[in-house]
Amino acid sequence: MFTILPLKNGLDNVAGFFCQGVSAGFKPNGKEDVAFIRSDEPCDVSAVFTTNVFQAAPIKHFLRYPKGFQTNFILMNAKNANAMTGEKGIEDIDTLFGKLKSIFPTLHNPIMSSTGVIGYRLNIEKLSSAFSTFDFNAKNSHSTASAIMTTDSFKKELCFKVILEDGSFFHIAAICKGAGMINPAMATMLCFILTDANIPKVDMDALLLPAIENSFNAVSVDGDTSTNDTVLLLSSKKASYEKEAFNEALKMLTKELSLMLVKDGEGATKVVAFEVSGAKSSAEAEKAAKALSNSLLVKTALFGEDPNWGRIASTIGASGITCNEETLVIHYDDVLIYSKEQRSLDAEAEKKAAAVMKKESFKIHCDLGLGEGSFTAYGCDLGHEYVKINADYRT
Repeated sequence: MFTILPLKNGLDNVAGFFCQGVSAGFKPNGKEDVAFIRSDEPCDVSAVFTTNVFQAAPIKHFLRYPKGFQTNFILMNAKNANAMTGEKGIEDIDTLFGKLKSIFPTLHNPIMSSTGVIGYRLNIEKLSSAFSTFDFNAKNSHSTASAIMTTDSFKKELCFKVILEDGSFFHIAAICKGAGMINPAMATMLCFILTDANIPKVDMDALLLPAIENSFNAVSVDGDTSTNDTVLLLSSKKASYEKEAFNEALKMLTKELSLMLVKDGEGATKVVAFEVSGAKSSAEAEKAAKALSNSLLVKTALFGEDPNWGRIASTIGASGITCNEETLVIHYDDVLIYSKEQRSLDAEAEKKAAAVMKKESFKIHCDLGLGEGSFTAYGCDLGHEYVKINADYRT
């Protein structure tokens, strides 16, 4: 038995870690754009990265460390992704860490994580000018979460306190960013998860990927996958630990954060769960659900609040899975939209369906009627604001 309680102030609650975001002048109006997370001693780190073949320099830099390495520092920056910058991009990271070590001598296997525009090398002098403003003993989750925001409209941070049956406890907390280029393959996102649980490294590795598969890898905003997607899990091992409790808290944390990403999809007005059940297999259910969450025709219908079930059926039929129009049943929340007995909407059903689609959050459930496989993906609508934001991204 265990109890999971939400706490305010995100990363600040986790023993053994410090964090802060500051301004180096990359964002207007003095907003934070450079940040750090550090541990008071080297700690284990588990990571999952983008599936994009063109991995950014920070990821390539991370992968040069030996397997199972420990770290005590993460440096983060916004406005420049340091992607597609070749070997020079990696060398720039080493140069930055050389400058950082001159004022923070205990730097150990530091990690960098970047977000922003692709194709430009880091401005080393401007970025490193922020180092002298770091308070390495700060606990400021708010400024850290704010620093990594790009097109995000709100900061994303969570913390849970997990109380075990014997009264001992641990914390798990995270910050993340992401609003666009989000597709089931992680999403354009950076996510930093800290815990003080005394979790073995083998459990960190084993539990992180399954949690991601049903959260960050189940969301879609626009069908694009970034060069910089990163999820890091670090543990200071200063508190208690119980595997089942940690796994549940980790799944809750990643699921809630992933839904924040969808809610903050650039210009999004709706968050929709696409539940596919009755598939021949779970893999086929996942394939269909992600096809729905990724379909531009479906997304624009959501934006227009048009209960056009034909787009749902067509997307499933084109997804490459086994399906049959005679067994397919579609509901919007609890409103029956399609079945073999109801192949068109009458005036009353149309009215009820339209009312569902006006909600900020609802579920589209597609029962294929062929097996036991099921999966739920999450997506949002796509409208004028998305086009405006991304047309003007570099300006």
